Amino acid sequence: MNTTDRNDDDDDDVTRHSAFEDAMALLLGTSAMALGIAMFQQAGLLAGGTAGLAFLLHYATGWPFGALFFAINLPFYWLAWRHLGHAFTLKTFVAVALLSVQSELLPRWIGFAPLQPLYAALMGGTLIGMGMLALFRHQASVGGIGIVAVVLQQQRGWRAGQLQMALDCSIVALAFAVVAPRQVLLSVAGAVALNLVLAINHRPGRYVAR
Repeated sequence: MNTTDRNDDDDDDVTRHSAFEDAMALLLGTSAMALGIAMFQQAGLLAGGTAGLAFLLHYATGWPFGALFFAINLPFYWLAWRHLGHAFTLKTFVAVALLSVQSELLPRWIGFAPLQPLYAALMGGTLIGMGMLALFRHQASVGGIGIVAVVLQQQRGWRAGQLQMALDCSIVALAFAVVAPRQVLLSVAGAVALNLVLAINHRPGRYVAR
């Protein structure tokens, strides 16, 4: 779209997020994701992306999910720094750290009794997707596949939600070696719910902000 210099300046004034808005988005987005992850954990389900890999290792080894999630994301910061800039990388690092801490603390603060597994999959996936959407719209992510999806959307125009849905379902399929088939199928339903939120709401040009 062709615009004048004056309109570009006006757009910058309208769409630029303040530091406070970014901080609130990181906190609220990771809080929504932590709640969804807590539901998944209690129902014995898995997420996609690096969270899914952390879940697989958590169920297989018993190691803390938060520590695994933080460690798995470390190699992806180079990709973020190179293609998405230092601001995105810093905010993503903070988001990953916040989610790692909250995912360890939240099960000590709340519990679900009862928690129907299908509801946990659909609502948990939706909450994680909404949290990721908040981070994406403030130029951040929770690392891993989220970084890859954002890079490919910006460089090639691929929809982040659709790409992440395909990768997430592939990762969840690996869970057949760790958990019962019923839990895997419910986890796929959760991955679909998560990525529908992104596919519907996170499209190129739909929301532009800094």
